[in-house]
Amino acid sequence: MVVRIGYTGAVPDIAPATATIPGDVLARADQATRRYGDVLALDRVDLTVHAGELVGLLGPNGAGKSTLLNLLVGLRRPTAGRVELFGGDPRDPASRRLIGVTPQETGLPGTLRVGEVVDFVAAHFPDPVPRDELLDQFGLTEQVRRQTGGLSGGQRRRLAVALAFVGRPGLVILDEPTTGLDVEARHTLWEAIRGFHADGGTVLLSSHYLEEVEALAHRVVVMGHGRVLADDTVDAVRGIVGVRRVSLVAGDLPPLPGVVATERSEGRTHLLTTDADQLVRDLVTAGVAFHDLEVRPTSLEEAFLAITADDRPATTTV
Repeated sequence: MVVRIGYTGAVPDIAPATATIPGDVLARADQATRRYGDVLALDRVDLTVHAGELVGLLGPNGAGKSTLLNLLVGLRRPTAGRVELFGGDPRDPASRRLIGVTPQETGLPGTLRVGEVVDFVAAHFPDPVPRDELLDQFGLTEQVRRQTGGLSGGQRRRLAVALAFVGRPGLVILDEPTTGLDVEARHTLWEAIRGFHADGGTVLLSSHYLEEVEALAHRVVVMGHGRVLADDTVDAVRGIVGVRRVSLVAGDLPPLPGVVATERSEGRTHLLTTDADQLVRDLVTAGVAFHDLEVRPTSLEEAFLAITADDRPATTTV
């Protein structure tokens, strides 16, 4: 039997057990560093999650999001720095009593029925969410008697997320919760998360989908290369991600307004800007001779590295 299902989680519209949460800070990483051999997965990361927050952890695959979450729930220990969960060591079972977690990958016993899996996890908690209520919240009522091995990938994912909320946790940690879900199922899950948060629950949600974080989070922490690149409101993050990459072949360029970073590589100049149309007009107005113009969106990593890395010079030659 895969006991890890007791760690997975979900988000029904049920009041969390916030009355027993000690203090305002539920999870904290302080200069947390994690290495896997020569690979630096986390580089001196600071993160604090307060009671009642809905925090989105945003970044491309490989940014270090899952590693950070694994430290916070006690599945890994930091190489340096420290992490805390409800004021204690995340590896101490007492610190994990009030969390619900859905990891990026889950294992469910294929021969157990959906209702049996929910009952098994619920038996670990003093006041679990009623099975029928939980399944209805996540659109799994009709699957109650089906074996989990016969579920679709999206149904298995919904069940894995639902299990995180069985015990009415004070803090829910979701790692890429909507992976494999269609649009309708994704929006159903979003509504459940919003309902849980509205009732006082705290959520830390990891995703590489900007749309998902925008739809849910009030605060966004952006990661890249194992570092925190930005920690701000959704509106501030949305503005930063509006950066575009204008690539062209040209000689020396004059100073141009709206350019946040310039790079040169293999004979091409790459300009990061918040207004690509205006930048092209400025190039023409300035009489700059150029060809092979290309405009495309930047990745999240490019945009945030360009804007938030204070130790990076405005112009670099590769």
